[in-house]
Amino acid sequence: MFGGPVLVLNLNYEPLNICDVRRALVLLTLGKAELLENGRGEIRTPSTVFPIPSVIRLEYMVRRPFFQRRLSRREVFRRDRYTCQYCGRQTRELTLDHVIPRVRGGVHTWENVASACIPCNHRKAGLTPREVGMMLLRRPRAPRANPYSLFHNRGILDGWQKFIPWVAEGPTDIL
Repeated sequence: MFGGPVLVLNLNYEPLNICDVRRALVLLTLGKAELLENGRGEIRTPSTVFPIPSVIRLEYMVRRPFFQRRLSRREVFRRDRYTCQYCGRQTRELTLDHVIPRVRGGVHTWENVASACIPCNHRKAGLTPREVGMMLLRRPRAPRANPYSLFHNRGILDGWQKFIPWVAEGPTDIL
């Protein structure tokens, strides 16, 4: 009852966070948020009835900087769509490849790391792609900041769809 997810929107209706019902009720009773969607019943106390919120909107604007995604194996594979950047083969058995090898002064940054299948990584070894005659499908770069990353690998409830721009037209699958 108190543990269900609640979508928290900023004053400008931008998705800001997902909290639990208890936190949402505190924000509502303190007057810091307004109820936009109630699709899950109500909570009764001896003196009051509280609707269980599904979507709330804050009464004030919260400025938050877009955070850059952390450089990790999983994030690099996700950026490259689990595709070897040399041969184009899609597989879950990938390795990280430094385009300019670290032994040659290459750094561990988004712009120097690419996904590679095991055969391509062995073929390239400690050389640059040009020296081996290999070409990258796409030049590696840092992923753009995404204000909707809080929905990554999370189910989107039916009541949230009209508040999330890309879901309004598309399917309701887990993103």
